[in-house]
Amino acid sequence: MRTKKSNTRPKTPTARVVEKNKPVILITNDDGISAPGIRNLMEAIKDIGKIVVVAPDKPQSGMGHAITIGEPLRLHKTHHFEGIESYSCSGTPVDCVKLAVDKVLHRKPDLCVSGINHGANHSINVIYSGTMSAAVEAAIEDIPSAGFSLLDFSIEADFSGARYFARQIVELMLKTKLGKHTVLNVNIPAQPLELLKGIKLCRQAYAKYQENYVQRNDPHGRQYYWLTGEFQNFDKGKDTDVWALANNYVSVVPVQYDLTHTTYLKQLKATWKK
Repeated sequence: MRTKKSNTRPKTPTARVVEKNKPVILITNDDGISAPGIRNLMEAIKDIGKIVVVAPDKPQSGMGHAITIGEPLRLHKTHHFEGIESYSCSGTPVDCVKLAVDKVLHRKPDLCVSGINHGANHSINVIYSGTMSAAVEAAIEDIPSAGFSLLDFSIEADFSGARYFARQIVELMLKTKLGKHTVLNVNIPAQPLELLKGIKLCRQAYAKYQENYVQRNDPHGRQYYWLTGEFQNFDKGKDTDVWALANNYVSVVPVQYDLTHTTYLKQLKATWKK
């Protein structure tokens, strides 16, 4: 039995090109949603993907990986950035990432970027940094991430170099097949863009603050203490973040949240045998 031949011509592919879905990028920080750094980061990458900002409602520097327990968290939609969905959170940078995934995005973003921090987060600073802890929390949640810091505490800092390299690094991250636990610690020297030599992949230097607590009295005569310190670099290697920054390179250090000292673990297993 023959089927009747159809006179209908097959449809040709439409000429309209459907735009590929852009990646979802979560932006957060520890200096607060009103800080110039987060606005500069948003402006640097806003056309690369669908941007959602969830950031603390006040400065949270030095909070490390703290989370809020025992008190409620507040999350408010804001209008800080025209055309960008944004929220302020009463909690820490880590709280912001957790709430963003669970209550704002209802999914894991393709990338999380934190910053741009006002001040360095190289060497040991990564341990204390709220900026980097937000990025680390994202990686714990299987979201590749990066924290960006500019070595300038001034509210009037020049972010042109930081913006340029933040965009470059975000583009590289999106083009590269990254592990889901990737965390990059990016620091940018406080130099004009034309003086920056480029990106250098580094290891974390052994450097820290030699701290001193200055004792003072308040107007009521009660004692209090004010933390001061001097930064000292004990690592003279030329493959470290401290060296790169001193030589006008943007330092990029891959970091991890697994703190196991694997080399020493092997030594202990060998020497602690029963």
